[in-house]
Amino acid sequence: MQAAVRKRQSNAPRSSTNPSQPESKPKGSSMKRPQFHFDLWFYLTVQNWILDFGRPIVMLILPLEWFPLNKPSAGDYFHMAYNVITPFLLLKLIERSSRALPRSAVYLSIITLVMGASIHLVGDSINHRLLLSGYQLHLSVRENPIIKDLKPATLIDSFELLYFYDEQLGHLMWYIPFFIILFLYFTGCFTHVKEEKTMPLSGWLLLGPSALYYWYLVTEGQIFQLFLLTFLAMVATVIHQRHKGSVPDANGLFLFASFSVTMFLVAVWVAWLWSDPVLRKKYPGHLYVPEPWSYYTLHVKDSH
Repeated sequence: MQAAVRKRQSNAPRSSTNPSQPESKPKGSSMKRPQFHFDLWFYLTVQNWILDFGRPIVMLILPLEWFPLNKPSAGDYFHMAYNVITPFLLLKLIERSSRALPRSAVYLSIITLVMGASIHLVGDSINHRLLLSGYQLHLSVRENPIIKDLKPATLIDSFELLYFYDEQLGHLMWYIPFFIILFLYFTGCFTHVKEEKTMPLSGWLLLGPSALYYWYLVTEGQIFQLFLLTFLAMVATVIHQRHKGSVPDANGLFLFASFSVTMFLVAVWVAWLWSDPVLRKKYPGHLYVPEPWSYYTLHVKDSH
């Protein structure tokens, strides 16, 4: 009888309140302090400067005979590397978000970004060959001397279609998901830990190069409206989170400060070229933001 009682007691489930057994912590209960992702921000900044900004420069520097006009140029290979590395780094950035972000939105944004950047790769490659043949970026397609005398005249329509894929559709499919991903990441960069309100020194060192690249992206990509909407959405998010008692962490401050400095640089750029008659004609409308490479072909290229 006693053996049967002991057996039943041994088979009975142990109480979860047993003080000798440590309680298992609920998943996600640990308050991990957000860290500044210097490695990812550094990699993004460096590859943006080399693979995107440096792409047209390396095409101008390297001898033409190294890359025949019927073959991909050095800039095209830079663009191919950008189309692979940038989505990868953005995905790694999303992985480090302190908040679970909508996966479907992230996946669709990455897929669209790669497709848009690939469309731009083809259009920009052909556009570079046109530049070597005398194409002038500060003029419209039909006003360019090497285009307007083409026969048959329907060829001009084909070049305008190429321009549409390169400078409009490609840019929109590239940059809209790019800024969506950055904004989604920014929404997860808020904390109640007041010690995280300041950026580390490494963040301040990266701030200038990062903001300057975004200035180039906004002006050369002709996406000021998109950038402005993203920046205003970030401002609204900061105000909303402050009412809830949250503040941006170091990563949020870095991204917000980069965009703020970019807005200032764009304003200075527009004010400087506000009265330029040729660029005014090329970029009509209230939101006048000329492209740096158009300024180069107009005022710099022929002056050497």
